[in-house]
Amino acid sequence: MTIPVALVTGASRGLGRGIALELARAGWSVGINYAGNRAAAEECAGLCAGVARSPDQRFVPLQGDIAQADQRAALVAGCLAQLGRIDSLVNNAGVAPTVRADLLEAGEESFDRLMGINARGPYFLTQAVARHWLAQRPAPAAKHLSVVFVTSISVHTASTGRGDYCMSKAAVSMGAQLWSARLAGEGIPVYEVRPGIMKTDMTSAVTAKYDALIAQGLVPQNRWGTPEDVGLAVAALAGGSFPFSTGAVVDVDGGFQLRRL
Repeated sequence: MTIPVALVTGASRGLGRGIALELARAGWSVGINYAGNRAAAEECAGLCAGVARSPDQRFVPLQGDIAQADQRAALVAGCLAQLGRIDSLVNNAGVAPTVRADLLEAGEESFDRLMGINARGPYFLTQAVARHWLAQRPAPAAKHLSVVFVTSISVHTASTGRGDYCMSKAAVSMGAQLWSARLAGEGIPVYEVRPGIMKTDMTSAVTAKYDALIAQGLVPQNRWGTPEDVGLAVAALAGGSFPFSTGAVVDVDGGFQLRRL
């Protein structure tokens, strides 16, 4: 039996690690992309091996800054060389502003950095993987090929202290729709997973703020989201459970998106 392979960007920590772990539990091998922290990626690989279904599954750290074209190409080539295939691309990698700044004070350097990593990276990484898949035709494709974009409630929720982040995530969301439309006729579904307020190292500095907001009812399900919550959604989508739902947006936000009186 062929073991499917997922390439997960930003997989060494946070939501990406949660995604890698749930894919491992579901029987996947995983290319664990990281930008600079090799130790965290190796730790993730070890954790994945501990929950894997089969000893034949493999978990390989793959370095690459997805904002850089040459490193994106090397990332795809490295995954193919070490794991032999790519059945699902999970565009998860993303960064927050180094310093939150009001719209009237924000600078272009942070904007360019976030757009490069959060938006341009996944857009063109998807192009590279899709080109690889289509170049294999007419040879039989894998049973399930897929692309999953991980975005944020910042797609639709304005935060004036981090406008660059909101803009970048809105761009990623449109990228998911564009690739959904382009690849639908090729039999390759594309999905968007939209996390809400998640308990990760990215939100550690604002824990008290969001603890208070959640206690006041901001999240209908009355808790933080976890990397596992996002991982479960990605594993279901990548595993082919929603074959006729390309372009779908899956909210993993505890009901945050609900309009309530």
